[in-house]
Amino acid sequence: MIIDILTLFPEMFSGPFEVSMIKKAKDKKLVKINIHNIRDWATDKHKTTDDRPFGGGPGMILKVEPIDKAITSIKKKTKAKSRKIILLSPQGKIFNQDKAKELSKIDHLILIAGHYEGVDQRIIDYLIDEEISIGKYILTGGEIPAMVIVDSVTRLIPGVLEKEVTENETFSKGDNFDYPQYTRPVNYKGWEVPEVLRSGDHKKIEEWRHQKSTEKEQKTEI
Repeated sequence: MIIDILTLFPEMFSGPFEVSMIKKAKDKKLVKINIHNIRDWATDKHKTTDDRPFGGGPGMILKVEPIDKAITSIKKKTKAKSRKIILLSPQGKIFNQDKAKELSKIDHLILIAGHYEGVDQRIIDYLIDEEISIGKYILTGGEIPAMVIVDSVTRLIPGVLEKEVTENETFSKGDNFDYPQYTRPVNYKGWEVPEVLRSGDHKKIEEWRHQKSTEKEQKTEI
């Protein structure tokens, strides 16, 4: 998989993609992540990427021209059987595990980190495939949402993690939550591992885990 990220602040990505599973995936050449400064496609000497909105209003709007040129340039350099261009936006559909699975099967992702008061509507109408949000709250820009998506999607690429790990995680089977898990020591400060988990009775253990998972889910709905 190839992931290209368009941003006004490329320095924000220097750390998160150089550790843990993402680094391992890059080292295995299972994913290639390219960070692009949108200003590189600005046409004036000041590298302007935003402007005042027509009709007035607060703040500045991300211009359509640099984004269009950036996408065109990236698409020419990257051959892919499947591609999706995504704008990270508070107005987008809420990101979830099903969407992560869907995106993990795409050969080429282009993520646009929105900024300022929004983007020129022509970017949405003509240049992207969809808008995605990571939650109903406002962030300074789309850089952190882009990191969230890259992390969530990369770990689902075959070969990055063992298949059993991703299949049994929270949200991998519907909306089920993880059950409580314990490891040694059995007793720590009087806090004991539940007896059922030490019983060796796999049927009772599965029943207990299902019950606890359901309880967690019910608590989040209150």
